[in-house]
Amino acid sequence: MFITIEGSDGSGKSTQFELLAEYLRKEGYDLVTTREPGGTNIGEQVRECLHDVRNERMTAEAEVLLYSASRAQLVEEIIGPALAANRIVLSDRYYDSTLAYQGYGRQLDLDALVNITKFATGGLKPDLTLLLEVDIIIGLSRRESGGVEINRMDLQATAFYKRVKRGYQTLVAADPDRWVVIDANRSTDMVQDDVRRLVEERLHEEGYGN
Repeated sequence: MFITIEGSDGSGKSTQFELLAEYLRKEGYDLVTTREPGGTNIGEQVRECLHDVRNERMTAEAEVLLYSASRAQLVEEIIGPALAANRIVLSDRYYDSTLAYQGYGRQLDLDALVNITKFATGGLKPDLTLLLEVDIIIGLSRRESGGVEINRMDLQATAFYKRVKRGYQTLVAADPDRWVVIDANRSTDMVQDDVRRLVEERLHEEGYGN
């Protein structure tokens, strides 16, 4: 089973990802974790390039192709083999981030992005995607006060993040059976309780129950 976690900046996505991964392993699930961009040696090199604040002249087109290159390597090297072995794959972001950030945020051609994504992934879709939805102002304030490293993608205007949020909402509406939206404005523990419950429900439905 392939599970992804999505969310805009400051949604607590990476924290929830780490907590969920720790919980599932303690529960005895055979779990593979990864992240985007990155997850492989090649992908981590691409991630460094994408996030380097010195690369301010990077075009939106170059940006999306780099994300897709990292994704192609990840699917071939990590995700595909793990799923073939009937393992559970949990990823911190996947191609929905490209559609939300580069498609809606950067306003690139969505049809082109869909085709690039299909090429990079071989059409591999997640079975379940959790969207941690947070108020834009709250999310950005968390980023500023959280003591985390600021990368190139964090240096965008508020209007950009509004488009990203609308993009995610559009993606959810187009494929509601795959998506679950979770209110991430709440405390970490409250959000994690919902994340665990929803994931375990789906795992049991798919026959992964302990």
